[in-house]
Formats: sequence, structure tokens, C-alpha cells
Amino acid sequence: MRRVVRAFWGPRPEPVDTLAGRWRQTLEQVTELLPRAASPVRGEWRQVHASGPDTACTPDELTAILLVAQGAEAWSDLTGTGLRLVCSGEVGWAVELSGVAGGAPQFLLQSLVLAVDAPEGAVVPESELLAMLASVWEPDFGDVSDDAILDALEDDAGFTVGDPVVGRFGFLCAARAVLVPDGLEAVLQDMPGSGVLLHIAAPGDIHTVVHVYGRLRDTGALEPLPRPLDRPTM
Repeated sequence: MRRVVRAFWGPRPEPVDTLAGRWRQTLEQVTELLPRAASPVRGEWRQVHASGPDTACTPDELTAILLVAQGAEAWSDLTGTGLRLVCSGEVGWAVELSGVAGGAPQFLLQSLVLAVDAPEGAVVPESELLAMLASVWEPDFGDVSDDAILDALEDDAGFTVGDPVVGRFGFLCAARAVLVPDGLEAVLQDMPGSGVLLHIAAPGDIHTVVHVYGRLRDTGALEPLPRPLDRPTM
């Protein structure tokens, strides 16, 4: 089963060393939280390129890799620097990290997406992975979702791709967190200084996700950032 853990934010120009530090923390935490998928004993991180074969990538090489990526994209100071890394572990386990960060786009959000493939029935620490992305990347919002959830939100709740969203779990920055309504059908976990983590529904409980999404949207907690974008979070 594949699930995605995602974090999104607005413009936040950052130097390469800062971006490399965030990426390094992410790889270290993913290795700790998903040892069966990203154990350095069983596999290695590899960089996926637009053309040509994958190449090995170690945390110590991230600064150089990001510099090359910036040099290959003339507009990286505006759009952000993109990087895609994959790692395969035990049979049935794999993880992919795809991000665009460090830029100042006017319309498209910066993002970090973590996709996890795991055998059916395997335990994946979804809330811990989302909390980690929130801590490392300081996003505006984030979620843990799958195709069934996103399809239901589009079909039944009017969700538009690119707007703030929650899934089985959600993260809202501090300014969004204060708009969470009382009596919400979710467990709220404060993340001091950054926002709140929402434990919303068990796998397969799409109805609850749609209902909670609707309540959050109605109170303004999922209001999109204004365009042109002028800040990283609400």
C-alpha cells in the first residue's frame, strides 16, 4: 500500500546550506522512522534525474547536489530548487522524497512529499512522519493521504488541488490552528512554536476525513494563501 505524507508552504528564499541542512535532517529522520525502507544497511539513497540513470546520494553530498540542481535551472531562485530521492529496503518497502524549496514563487507552493510503499498490513508511523516534516520544513499545512481520500475530497467536498487540505492526519501552522473549531472530530496534538497535528481518522474511514475537512474549511482554517504569494504561512 502506498501513502503520501506532504507539507506545503509559500515563498521562503533560502541559501543552499540551509536547504541542505533541512534535507539532511529529513533523510536522517526517515531512516530512523522507517528502518525497513531506508536502512543504510539494506540500501542507499539515490537521486532520480529527469534523464539518465539514478545516481547515489549521501547526506554529505547534499550541498553539492543542490548547487548542481540550481545551476541546471535558471529560475531556481524564483521557482525553488527541486530534488527527488528514492531508497528501497526490505521486500515490499520503499520510500521516495520529492521536494521543491528555497524559492519565491508567486503562485505555486513550495513542497516536500514523502511517499511510502509498504506491504499490506505493515505499520507505518504516519503521524510521526508528518510531525517530522512539520518540524524540519516549517510548512503552512500538511497531510497524510492516499488516492482514495483525495478523490473523495474532490468529488464530495469541493477540494481543489493546490488548496490547503487534511487527510487521515493533518498539520496546520499556528495561524491556522487558532481557527480549528471546538468539538472537532479529531485529536489535536500541539506542536509548540509551529502549529497543531490533527489525528483525524483510521485508514479507510474516508467519511470522517471528508466531514472534518468541511468543518475546517468552513471556519477558515483551510483558507488558501492569497495570490500572488507573499509569505510562507498564513
